[in-house]
Amino acid sequence: MSLTDGPYTGPPQPDVVDPSGGANQTRVRAYNERLVMSLVRRHGSLSKAEIARRSGLSAQTASVIMRSLEADGLLVRGAPVRGRVGQPSIPMRLNPDAVYSFGVKIGRRSADLVLMDFLGTIRLHLHQIHTYPLPEEIVSFIVGGIGKLEGQLGPGERGRIAGVGIATPFELWNWSEEVGAPREEMDRWRDFDLQAAVASRIRHPVFLQNDGTSACGAELAFGVGASYPDFVYFYIGSFIGGGVVINSALFSGRTGTAGAVGPLPVAGKDGKSTQLLKIASVFVLEKLLRERGIDPEPLWYSADDWIDFGEPLEIWIQDAAAALAQAVVSAVSVVDFSAAVIDGGFPPWVRARLLAATRKALQTLDLQGVTVPDLVEGTVGSHARAIGGASLPLFSRYLLDTNVLFKEL
Repeated sequence: MSLTDGPYTGPPQPDVVDPSGGANQTRVRAYNERLVMSLVRRHGSLSKAEIARRSGLSAQTASVIMRSLEADGLLVRGAPVRGRVGQPSIPMRLNPDAVYSFGVKIGRRSADLVLMDFLGTIRLHLHQIHTYPLPEEIVSFIVGGIGKLEGQLGPGERGRIAGVGIATPFELWNWSEEVGAPREEMDRWRDFDLQAAVASRIRHPVFLQNDGTSACGAELAFGVGASYPDFVYFYIGSFIGGGVVINSALFSGRTGTAGAVGPLPVAGKDGKSTQLLKIASVFVLEKLLRERGIDPEPLWYSADDWIDFGEPLEIWIQDAAAALAQAVVSAVSVVDFSAAVIDGGFPPWVRARLLAATRKALQTLDLQGVTVPDLVEGTVGSHARAIGGASLPLFSRYLLDTNVLFKEL
């Protein structure tokens, strides 16, 4: 089996040999190494015996692989755990300093560049606000930012960078009117290959994914995914987006935009049908503030440091919650999700108020025949899109598809 063949649903087969020689064994060894690192990442730390049990590998094979990964600096030993009898077990965990990756979030009002370690922790961060994003300026921010952050690393650390993952809205030229961007300027994105433009100017491999899908992947890998095998995900940025998780695997769909959620039809306060994004997006709050003579710039300085804008914020929360409740019912009417997860580019206290209002709004809807899912807060937070982007090089090179991570083999 090749690593590009898709997820393997049975126990690995470390002793398979084909007539061509050792090529198949080499591929299986690489798969098993990824499986071991993925399981350790999923559970935090595991002993060799636990790895063998969860992976289906023989104890000897698990031991050989873990020794090799430790020698390569990818795994490190934890403190021995002593039981009642026998030798103490030694838990192994991922070395956070073994691998780094860059993650980029491109938004309609701001952009972020993060350097993330092997455990998903942001080590360095750059933030830029803009009136609207233009291709050349975004490329300059990414390329210049990578150079700036790499300048803060030692030679050994720079050599451990796996790549760059870019999380961006697809079709950036859409809805330019809503954010006050000139259509002719935003149309420059139509024929612009962002991935190729960045790759031509840096030495790292470059990956690209829809921003909502990236955020959903980050929540699956680093957030509530451990508790919910199926969930619909809403991420509220300048425009609302999202993703879908089924059987503990990210479902991106035919065009990579499954779970985009923004175009979902909902009823507004006037009873007329409109799109979810035209109610439950931060650009709507921005317009409310401008109408009341309040400077909306603090919305984009830092997603974690919003001020309480008072009445306009409360109006937006109540309106967004009413629309989100309708979207949740629509989603679970199609797929029996165990949870609906809501997160966004705002502080935890805003997220908590929005969740509480959405729960209340759900109770006002006709729920006959609907199994209401758990409504939960996302745990990754405002950097979910950048973290999801930074995860792309790590999964491509070191880890396995997430549907393997959550199986108890």
